[in-house]
Amino acid sequence: MLENEQPTHVIVEARPKQFLLQFIRVLYSPYKVFKEVAGEPRYISIIFVLLLFILSNTFFGYMVLSKSYVEETFPKVDFLAGQFDLWTDNSTFWHSTSNVNITLDYSDHINGSYYGDRSIKFSANNTSNIFVQLVDVGPVNCSALGFKALSFRIKFVSPQTLPSTASLILFSGDTSKYFLYNLTESLLASKVGVWNNFTISLTEGLWENHDGDWNKISGVALSFAWPKNVDIKVLLDGLYFRGLFENQMSKDPTGYASIISIFGLFQFLIQLFIISGIIFIFLNAFGGKISWKPLLICVGLTLITLAIQNVINSIVLSQTLDNLYYPLEYLGGTVSEKAIATAKLNEQASLFSTIANYVQMLIFAWLTLLCTIANRVLSNLSWAKSAFPSVIALLIAYIIRLFIGL
Repeated sequence: MLENEQPTHVIVEARPKQFLLQFIRVLYSPYKVFKEVAGEPRYISIIFVLLLFILSNTFFGYMVLSKSYVEETFPKVDFLAGQFDLWTDNSTFWHSTSNVNITLDYSDHINGSYYGDRSIKFSANNTSNIFVQLVDVGPVNCSALGFKALSFRIKFVSPQTLPSTASLILFSGDTSKYFLYNLTESLLASKVGVWNNFTISLTEGLWENHDGDWNKISGVALSFAWPKNVDIKVLLDGLYFRGLFENQMSKDPTGYASIISIFGLFQFLIQLFIISGIIFIFLNAFGGKISWKPLLICVGLTLITLAIQNVINSIVLSQTLDNLYYPLEYLGGTVSEKAIATAKLNEQASLFSTIANYVQMLIFAWLTLLCTIANRVLSNLSWAKSAFPSVIALLIAYIIRLFIGL
């Protein structure tokens, strides 16, 4: 009697272990695993796959973000609050000599998501110069550890000649302490009647220092002069301190990891139910007469290949991709600026993208094969009728993922 009981005891202990390792064995013995699922389907099988996918996806996302540096600006853009280029969206920030009128222009501005829907207009009649200033801001850190440049857009509407001289001033604390930059030479490449882009480096040697402190920039001023009295109209837009790139993951690693994990969860579940649903419809239409539960579990087990894809991509990324820097032009510039910045970033990531595309094709083929085997085991249909639903389901799931951004 004892001899008869011993094998039964061994089997009872072995089955849970065998069952728990289905997500591994499906990689090298899929036919046998799918037979097991058909005989005894348990949802716990795909829980392990789900956890592995979330972990691998989170790790891959973490690696991507750890190599991504986003350009910070001051003032900071806040899309949720409707705050864009704050200093050129509000005329009350500006002061000038009495001969200059400061208003907002809603009809002529830069068309980019960082630039809002208006520009600042400075106008004066029968005068040879204008001086405008923005004070009591910041303080802005423009030292070696802070912002590296000041950028702005200027459109000289009238007169039909450019200023003969121009200056840019950065105040430090009060108007008696400042840095002076001769903007005249930078105007040589400018044109009247179009938006001219200026990005001025905040390198010490390029500026005249009048007791200024780069750690405490508190205001900006612009001065333009013409050889004789004229009617002046100048537009200003997109005034930002910039050139400081920060890694977003370092700011809130736990928060970003949580967000990536949630996206990974939805990505897995969406693919699981879309693929299973489409295959279920086709196989039953072909006369397979299969049940939902074993099919869902079999498809869930095949998705272990996506976790493997994440691991491979993580390794490839670590070896082929340098840090990526996302400039203001990419984040919120004009259409042409964004296109140029995007092309540059794509070029930097081209090797990784090429390898990742080949990896994706191999994983897609592997996943299709596993789904086809599962379909044949569960339905006893021909290989052709088992393969067709797999291909259709995976293509639709991929398209839906792209459409919803997962």
